[in-house]
Amino acid sequence: MNSRREFIKGSVVAASVLALSRTLPAEGSENSLSGIVYTKDNPGKWGKKVGSHLPSITVENGKVTLETKHPMSEKHYIIRHTLVLEDGTVAGAKTFYPDIKKAVSSYELPAGYKGKIYGTSFCNLHDFWLNEATV
Repeated sequence: MNSRREFIKGSVVAASVLALSRTLPAEGSENSLSGIVYTKDNPGKWGKKVGSHLPSITVENGKVTLETKHPMSEKHYIIRHTLVLEDGTVAGAKTFYPDIKKAVSSYELPAGYKGKIYGTSFCNLHDFWLNEATV
């Protein structure tokens, strides 16, 4: 279990690095994160998994909701959501367990925040997914 926890902690760091770099490098480039971080435009080997693994981001009245439309079972589930601000600040994170029905999390943005936000979703079988929105 410790290696999974360390991976999750590393995932938060990866999200922060991505937020600071602002864009995902092109697939096949020397600095490509393909195969480490998956997005709608760069789903790698998980091309058929985008709809059930990419977190959706909804922003309303300073509150951000992340939702991953993924079935939750003991063998296959979303482990964690993380919300990262454009400067790399982790605005919040939530860990899930297989006994919940839906992977949904909510976070408050700092007052008056404007800029990009990054939502992440980590699946125990299909890796680390990243989506972004602008507030």
